[in-house]
Amino acid sequence: MVGCLRDLSGDLAVDLSPGPDHDIEGWTKLADTNDYGHILVVDDEHEICNLVQEYLSSEGYRVSTAYDGAGMRRVMAQSPVDLVTLDLMLPGEDGLTLARWLRENSSVGIIMLTGRGEMVDHIVGLEMGADYYVPKPYHQRQLLAAVRSVLRRTSIQPAEKQTPSRSKARFAGWNLDLARRELFSPSGEEVPLTTGAFDLLAAFVNNSNEVVTRERLFDLARNREAGPEDRTIDVQVVRLRRKLKVDPKKPTMIKTVRGRGYIFIAEVEWL
Repeated sequence: MVGCLRDLSGDLAVDLSPGPDHDIEGWTKLADTNDYGHILVVDDEHEICNLVQEYLSSEGYRVSTAYDGAGMRRVMAQSPVDLVTLDLMLPGEDGLTLARWLRENSSVGIIMLTGRGEMVDHIVGLEMGADYYVPKPYHQRQLLAAVRSVLRRTSIQPAEKQTPSRSKARFAGWNLDLARRELFSPSGEEVPLTTGAFDLLAAFVNNSNEVVTRERLFDLARNREAGPEDRTIDVQVVRLRRKLKVDPKKPTMIKTVRGRGYIFIAEVEWL
């Protein structure tokens, strides 16, 4: 039966969900057109799952749904997934916890969907491994743009990872292992980094002595596009400087280039 509900932007929309017979966790909607990728929607609100599923499948994607972390893992165990959309507020394990698990166990694209728009949630989500952050309420086309952006960027990663060269680097006494994702201080102590911080450092090391814009850093480090007012990269740079035991007010390795971005000035030696 066709009904009405409010869409993700707050406007009334026709409910094209499959109805109660198909309102089950893990149900997959197959697109009538080409299969552009398998997307897993994880949200405890069934109506949102159905609405997003119907919209994205109409755009050519194969879409599955889950309502919590356990359901997410079941779907992923049954079929390869290219991208996961995660609601921040979930029963049991929250979206940040699941994002961390996904990044540790797969290379799947991750989009965080949440009604909490505080900057700290945005930053933490990216540091846990999310590729994109879409605050609610949002328009369906905004979500589609995010999906296309993440899938486009993650699709080129396997080719890049096939290059075996330049996996270990040394700079200012620090040792970075890109393959093992490990960082060691000049004293030999391993320094733990979040996924976002490690990817940011890798982007700097791979582009040492070059001015890199904030937008380019987002592209290199998190495979996402930054909005014109997106300043989370600046906060992440400050946190990375602290991890490298550098005074943020007197940076010696990552310098700010006013009006342009940042430059990593430490001499990098590839081992």
